[in-house]
Amino acid sequence: MQTRSLNVLDLAIGEIDKIIKNLSLPSRSSRSAPGFAGQAELPEAERRESLRLMRVNHAGEVAAQALYQGQALTARDPQVKEAMQQAASEEVDHLAWCEQRLKELRGRPSILNPLWYLGSLSIGAVAGVLGDRTSLGFIAETEKQVESHLRDHLERLSPQDLRSRAILEQMTQDEMRHGAKAAAMGGKALPFPITWVMRATSRLMTRGSYWV
Repeated sequence: MQTRSLNVLDLAIGEIDKIIKNLSLPSRSSRSAPGFAGQAELPEAERRESLRLMRVNHAGEVAAQALYQGQALTARDPQVKEAMQQAASEEVDHLAWCEQRLKELRGRPSILNPLWYLGSLSIGAVAGVLGDRTSLGFIAETEKQVESHLRDHLERLSPQDLRSRAILEQMTQDEMRHGAKAAAMGGKALPFPITWVMRATSRLMTRGSYWV
């Protein structure tokens, strides 16, 4: 039996399906969430702070899915495309863990997630169009900034919130590995103006998701 090759419409439908699933369906992780599930109830002020920080991290993982999707879509080297897809698959664990922790904290995802997703998808696609080395460099720089952001959150979390801390610590290790892999595959350093814009965009997303 002959298999039909995918045309542009098939590919477009597939990408739209990914967007819908990432934004509307519960995420399923391949690994159990780190930390003890029976986390003791936090004092109200600490619970609200943990909720807001985990909402920011959830939004960041939504954006990560979109970035990898856009970059895989425009990658030229099949190995680079495969690496992007593999990283996105591992990031699904982070998305699911943050989503689960938000529920435990009686919170909800940011209502701005569709905006972050579409913006990140566009940025990822543009990075891929600029070439695989630039795209890999973009991943390395992104993961470097995410690592810094996660370490800041670990300092701000209540020492009593062991569950959230365990999740962020594992996420930090994974992000460092993704960044190192991208650099090892030939990612080139990005010029300062681009890294500055990336940091400014990250601050905008962080502040927006913290409150809404």
